[in-house]
Amino acid sequence: MSGLSGKSLKSEHKISVRFSEVDSMGIVWHGHYVQYLEESREQFGLTHQIDYLTIAAHGFQVPVVDFNIKYRKSLKYGDQANIVCTYIDTHAAKIIFKYEIFNTADNQLCATAETVQVFINLKGELQLTYPPFFIDWKRRVGLI
Repeated sequence: MSGLSGKSLKSEHKISVRFSEVDSMGIVWHGHYVQYLEESREQFGLTHQIDYLTIAAHGFQVPVVDFNIKYRKSLKYGDQANIVCTYIDTHAAKIIFKYEIFNTADNQLCATAETVQVFINLKGELQLTYPPFFIDWKRRVGLI
């Protein structure tokens, strides 16, 4: 991907696969991975002081505009998983996260994913540059 600065931040989030998340074969239904990634982004925000409430308090929203996932090994009912969420720094006014989902029992990689979010103001207008508060955050965490 062009425009990447090469710097990143990470967080980890552990989940337990619940009965309500599996299909009749006991395998996590693919749509639940979206929720796992959302929980992982929330954990990242709390860990690095850039959570959704902070973004909203500055008058912005960050909708997901792109989502890609590759399933490698099934998670099943009762499994524990660790989701590594990595913020990929870019010069473009967007937030890119890459994810790795591991089964904690054997540390096998179960899925990889990427999401892209953009900044919109409360009028719904796409922001073509980073909002000032986000630039300040990037400075605080050593990305710039």
